[in-house]
Amino acid sequence: MAESVEEPSNRPSDPWGRIKNPKSKRNGSNTWQVVAGSAVLGLVVATGAVLAAGPWDNGQRKAERQLAAAAHPTGGGHHGRRLPGAPEPAPSAPAVLGALDTVTRSAPQDPASLRAALAPLIAAPELGTRVAASVVDTATGEQLYGRGAATPMTPASTVKIATAAAALSALGPDHRIATTVRLSEDGRTLTLVGGGDPTLDTAALRSLATTAAKALGGDGEGPVRLAYDTSRYTGPVRHPIGKNPNIAPVTALMVDEGRLDGSDRGPADRSKDPAGDAARAFAAQLTAAGVAVGGEPRAARPAAGARTVATHRSAPLSALVERTLTNSDNDIAEALARQTAIAKGESADFAGARRAVTTELKKLQVPTAGARLADGSGLDRQGRVTPALLTALLARAAEPERPGLRPVLTGLPVAGFTGTLSTRYRDTAGTPGLIRAKTGTLTKVNSLAGTVVDPQGRLLAFAFLASGSTVPGDAEAALDALAAALTGAGGTAG
Repeated sequence: MAESVEEPSNRPSDPWGRIKNPKSKRNGSNTWQVVAGSAVLGLVVATGAVLAAGPWDNGQRKAERQLAAAAHPTGGGHHGRRLPGAPEPAPSAPAVLGALDTVTRSAPQDPASLRAALAPLIAAPELGTRVAASVVDTATGEQLYGRGAATPMTPASTVKIATAAAALSALGPDHRIATTVRLSEDGRTLTLVGGGDPTLDTAALRSLATTAAKALGGDGEGPVRLAYDTSRYTGPVRHPIGKNPNIAPVTALMVDEGRLDGSDRGPADRSKDPAGDAARAFAAQLTAAGVAVGGEPRAARPAAGARTVATHRSAPLSALVERTLTNSDNDIAEALARQTAIAKGESADFAGARRAVTTELKKLQVPTAGARLADGSGLDRQGRVTPALLTALLARAAEPERPGLRPVLTGLPVAGFTGTLSTRYRDTAGTPGLIRAKTGTLTKVNSLAGTVVDPQGRLLAFAFLASGSTVPGDAEAALDALAAALTGAGGTAG
């Protein structure tokens, strides 16, 4: 029987690809309604920057880049020109999110006070029988706090940080995964070639079919045959944990992650044959485009001499990484690992992905001793990472000279607002919006790794890995308290 695994929130605040970025209304359009509204909604302007953070743009949420990461106050009194006689605007609300840079704003955090703040919290029995931790100043790389920081632990979904960093390092944030349609020399066979994009959807299939139909031009006799090619990936399609609602069979061709219920996150009923279902859906789109398709689609590679007649490219890798981390998307995580394997010349299976990701992490010069990247998603409890590895990766992503890794930070769920942290921290004063972290949950395993701005205004990276817990909700609350202590909330740190 499959074990319980992490289930991303069903109510994230910024669903990927569903909410449009609000357009700025400058250019002299500041009416009295806008100005009057700002008097009441000064604080909402700041928090709204988080809620409307999508879509993502080249590795950073637009609203985050323009508002939340800015050092200057926004909203309220700083809301633009005010018309004569209009009400006085409310004072500016502080930015909800801390900056993602590593600028030193004041004296460094005192390690002694940090140890004193964390000591009673990390001893909480709710965390289970083993706890390991690391807290690092991203500006200096100095470890401010460590407890078994070099101890390999089961990471659960926090391993997605490693998967994402390796993929971005190997492929770059602008890389897109291509799905193509190839036409045989005799013009009688179309082959849908999977590139490994789990986010392929009906609209993409429709576009591919329309373009392919134009290439056919209505010439020839009789219907065309349809084949589909999944050879880009090798090895077993089933994850080692077996059939599970948290992940579809890992194949190079699928539509909507093989989901059968129209959802875009969390557990769901999955297709038993994602590639075949994708091909049949493509056949229906070809028919709608006026192409007669004969027989059932069959699995086959394109014939020699076939030419590409249609191509669909996924969202940039930066956006895929952010979706992976925000929603803890297991299907995209495994695709990122496979794409890394292909880029590094390894076999595109679980073993090859493990080798490729490990190689790329070593290239980033982070501590990989004791690490075993069993999979890309963290569903395999045989995986092991150390807290020091996770904080080192987060610190690398914060380095100014590594902008290509920035999506590792911008994709982290925001406490109290987005993704798998959307319902957490709401009752912790002063912390919503200040903590960004990847969650991890397996049976008796709970983890949290991310970044926080400390009372001195410095960006800290943290990783807390726990095992042996018996009540997941209590373990999550204990982890949340540890991260909250780093912000100085309630006077517990700083």
